Amino acid sequence: MEEDLPTEFDLIVIGTGLTESIVAAAASRIGKTVLHLDTNDYYGGYWASFNLESFRKYLHSTSDSSTDSAPIVEPINNNFLRLNSLPTSVRNGCERWYEFTEKGEVDGWNRERIEQEFRRFNIDLAPKLLYARGTMVDLLISSNICRYAEFRALDRVATVWEGRIMTVPCSRSDVFTSKDVNVIEKRLLMKFLQSCASYEADAEAQGELEGKTFLEHLQAHKLTPNLIHYVLCAIAMGNDRTPCRDGVAAVKKFLMSLGHYGNSPFLFPVYGCGEIPQCFCRLCAVFGGIYCLNKAVEGIQMEKCNEGLKYESVKCGKQNISSKHVVVGQGYLPRTVFNTSTPTEGEKAKPCGNLARAVILTNVPFGGASQNPGGGGVAVLKLPALSDRQDGVTILQMSHSSGTCPKEIYLIHATTTAISQSPEEDLKPYIAQILSKDYPKPVKTEEEDDSSTVGEGNVQQENTTSTILYEAYFNIPSCLVCAEKADVSLPEGVHVVCGPYHELDYDQTIRQATTMFREIYPDEDFLPRAPDPEEIIIGEEEPVPEQGESVPERNEPVDNASECRETEADTSVAQEAKEDTIDKAEECTEHK
Repeated sequence: MEEDLPTEFDLIVIGTGLTESIVAAAASRIGKTVLHLDTNDYYGGYWASFNLESFRKYLHSTSDSSTDSAPIVEPINNNFLRLNSLPTSVRNGCERWYEFTEKGEVDGWNRERIEQEFRRFNIDLAPKLLYARGTMVDLLISSNICRYAEFRALDRVATVWEGRIMTVPCSRSDVFTSKDVNVIEKRLLMKFLQSCASYEADAEAQGELEGKTFLEHLQAHKLTPNLIHYVLCAIAMGNDRTPCRDGVAAVKKFLMSLGHYGNSPFLFPVYGCGEIPQCFCRLCAVFGGIYCLNKAVEGIQMEKCNEGLKYESVKCGKQNISSKHVVVGQGYLPRTVFNTSTPTEGEKAKPCGNLARAVILTNVPFGGASQNPGGGGVAVLKLPALSDRQDGVTILQMSHSSGTCPKEIYLIHATTTAISQSPEEDLKPYIAQILSKDYPKPVKTEEEDDSSTVGEGNVQQENTTSTILYEAYFNIPSCLVCAEKADVSLPEGVHVVCGPYHELDYDQTIRQATTMFREIYPDEDFLPRAPDPEEIIIGEEEPVPEQGESVPERNEPVDNASECRETEADTSVAQEAKEDTIDKAEECTEHK
């Protein structure tokens, strides 16, 4: 029999998406009582990770029941607002397999074998990367949440130039060893990168960059077309409309992140990005937060006040649970609760969601195995926007060493801003540039067969064509606040957060979580460092350190993240996760 929950909390959070989880962890960390609810039976909402079987079930169950607008619900009756029953459903979902029956296996893979390996997949709904010096890494280290997850460095930053997939030279050593850049170009590139690294965002420097695009700035430095493409698309992750100031700042961020965890500026969480919301949920639970998944949350009870309605409690089953504030994730609130008005003039915040997504399985990594040595294959590739589009496509390639797919198969994520109701049509022009629906089988002539044991010229040519074995497409919608494109007012005590943004890292999400926390608790610290278990003292007696053990000075924090940094700084560890750890991914994902 289900036990009743306490009837009073400081904060109730509905939804376990990343933004909600950060707010919940921050509130619990400062001693607030937190109840964290989710109508789903899994963590993460639109930020979740699934194994292959669960992902396919989710794709079909949500795409069949979702529509372009929010579900129709009754208006607020007797000051009670009923919540949506399917808050985190994707839209326009579809999937397709390679024609194994007609065309045969591809490098030993067929549909049955892929489906049998379903537990070894961790498929993200909203895949991201972390800049080594980005806001998420800084937050994970400063709060000591980094101990709850494992990360690996990216193997490669790639791009498409003149129809070829190429590795972008990022570090100084890459620039001078690259065969795709001549000596003069190497000097030009190094000089430009050094100028970006020394850029300071002061008034004088910003004045020099104001009023022109980053593309014009690159051309003014007399960079060659291929260098402009490298810097603009693959390092700054921008386009021909990117403001110059933003482009230079993006290049500096990229360069400042190089060398911290191997020869790459990016990190990726082992077992998928769905681990990150769970890290914050774990911290919240450690400090007393109560978690209820698969919990029916019927609605929110309001009460009348001088200025309209005011939040009072949340109805869960037969219970009404009150709190001072309630934070609600994307998709739960119906349109009837919003009082909208025309937005004020000025800079509009970038809306969340409205994403066209593709999840693809292939047999060959980008450019072939020779471009992904050492068991690598974890890579990022940014394709510039087509002439009729605003945004390009960010493509992430995952390999076995990322803990998200089996050996000898590659998981591809493609993300762009949706421009239609068909994610497949939105992404098709980009997918066709790097992947194929056909499998070019190697064919030997009789002469080659006769002389196969003689000479070196008979080595079979490497297959560099990535064949699509499985593909799925879906849309992640914008939240109602962003979809309305209006100024929204809510009943007092109700706070709404957004879903995933179209960004490579988590900057906007962390910014929103920080802002919301400070609105609720303006005089409190946001996610102060959590102690390690060995630092927690039970009772009044302090442990006496053993002889020779170093004792930190009073008030000096113990940097638990140093071990993480030292381990990650070892290139061999950062570049390739341990095989025995990855082989146990099935155990780690059994619950998903």
